[in-house]
Amino acid sequence: MQTQIPEKDPKLFWTLFWSTFQLSAFTFGGGYVIVPLMRKRFVEGLGWIDENEMIDLIAIAQSSPGPIAVNASIIIGYRIAGISGALCTILGTVLPPLIILSLISLVYTAFRDNEIVSVVMNCMQAGVAAVICDVVITMAQGILKLKKALPIIIMFLAFIGQAVFGINVILIILICGVIGALNYLHETKQQEDRKK
Repeated sequence: MQTQIPEKDPKLFWTLFWSTFQLSAFTFGGGYVIVPLMRKRFVEGLGWIDENEMIDLIAIAQSSPGPIAVNASIIIGYRIAGISGALCTILGTVLPPLIILSLISLVYTAFRDNEIVSVVMNCMQAGVAAVICDVVITMAQGILKLKKALPIIIMFLAFIGQAVFGINVILIILICGVIGALNYLHETKQQEDRKK
């Protein structure tokens, strides 16, 4: 799929800001919930990023320190419109929680003790679980479509390592990064040998 990013004009920056603002304002359940929505907006909706690149950007966002939603916003904004784009997307991502939490803090005690709010939050957890399952399935399908053995094996081993053995996610990401770097060096060396 060919991606087309429009010229860097005020409309582009407004679209970046407004897209991330809406995603952040109406997404409950943490950063992993916003990932499939970002994918839907920037890959399917706007067509500014292709599927494989989005998977790479999310992997970078996940392995970087800080909240994944903010990291992903920065990377996507930078990819689309440089530093100005990153500033627009980070502002769009952090403003809604800042506004909402500021308002909630004013009436925290009443909000905390409200049974309706408690029930609503508990029900939202089911929706959050469904969205996270969707992003896992979508990203796994992207890896399976590559039809390369190494990424598929790494995906399954990483899942088993975390789900079954409880290996720290940071360690898994670092190991996967090292394997990816070694694989890249091996493939590059093979290409150079073929040219000779």
